[in-house]
Amino acid sequence: MPESNLNGAYYGPSIPPPSKSYHRHGRGSSCNPCSCLFGCLCNCIFQIIFTILIVLGVIALVLWLVLRPNKVKFYVTDATLTQFDLSTANNTLYYDLALNMTIRNPNKRIGIYYDSIEARGMYKGQRFASQNLEPFYQGHKNTSSLHPVFKGQSLVLLGDREKSNYNNEKNSGVYDIEMKLYMRIRLKIGWIKTHKIKPKIECDIKVPLESNGRSANFEETRCHLDW
Repeated sequence: MPESNLNGAYYGPSIPPPSKSYHRHGRGSSCNPCSCLFGCLCNCIFQIIFTILIVLGVIALVLWLVLRPNKVKFYVTDATLTQFDLSTANNTLYYDLALNMTIRNPNKRIGIYYDSIEARGMYKGQRFASQNLEPFYQGHKNTSSLHPVFKGQSLVLLGDREKSNYNNEKNSGVYDIEMKLYMRIRLKIGWIKTHKIKPKIECDIKVPLESNGRSANFEETRCHLDW
């Protein structure tokens, strides 16, 4: 058919309309001022905290390299027990116990102020005696002595199992006694004194009973330090 008869009309497949694009304002790279400010603030705080931790870690490392701190060592070197009688009639314990202790400070640059010391005698988890010892200062690389003495009577409530254990110990002549020290101390590093620290010392000792005036052999015992 001649093109002149088409009159410029197009009879092919329909052409789809052009797609429309939409642009949402306020999205994309733009930032809400409050959100941006909060993010920057959090980032700054994190960097400051991280820097402080790094500085503290470096200071702690330098102090450790300079001071080289070592644990203070506590020993019960001797114990004399002349009486340890439990009356089942009134649950009263009659005791006479004397201890010799040593405290070894092995540090070259750290002194220790013992501001208060309370010694407690314990049996089967119950306290039967206590004594306040004299405060003192312990210098570098020094060994000091303590001499707690417990003598008297005290109400001690033991269960059937504990009473059975007591009878076994009485027959053997050796008693399992626990001695604890409750302290308030300060460390002295050069001219710097730290705040008060409250360590607790626990000593599990096996004490033989003296009989007929004869002294029994006591085995030196190292105590446990709990900060």
